[in-house]
Amino acid sequence: MASLKSLQAVVDSPLGRLGVGVAGDALCELVFLSGRHRLLAPRSVVAQHIAQLLEAYFADPKTRFDVKLQVSGTPFQQQVWKQLRAIPVGAVTTYGAIARRLGSSPRAVGNACRANPLPIVVPCHRVVSRDGLGGFAGDTRGRLLTIKKQLLRHEGVEI
Repeated sequence: MASLKSLQAVVDSPLGRLGVGVAGDALCELVFLSGRHRLLAPRSVVAQHIAQLLEAYFADPKTRFDVKLQVSGTPFQQQVWKQLRAIPVGAVTTYGAIARRLGSSPRAVGNACRANPLPIVVPCHRVVSRDGLGGFAGDTRGRLLTIKKQLLRHEGVEI
């Protein structure tokens, strides 16, 4: 995770404040922040574009994030994140279904989801367990799981 000092924008959303990390012309991090973080006007054209895309997404969940991504991860994490990007708005899949496609385990898929540096844009919230919601960003209850529920409702998924 990048230092909060390196964020190029901090924007308000229906979920709370979001920190936007940019590297060159690419989005490299999106962070759920607490309300105590001050808003930060976008410091670059790319950060401004991402802020506009986030605002558009919260108005219409079918908004496409047409922005270059730069994320570091293991080859397996990259495979999982590619699978996440293929899940359509309004749909969910399970950790197990992704694991079967990749010849892996649901736990490994969950760990890759937990390491996702671009929630919302790489929609790990669309992955659920076979018996319920599963977790979100490593949490199985609390604020982050509430955010997962809000994202799914926003996209029209019945919970």
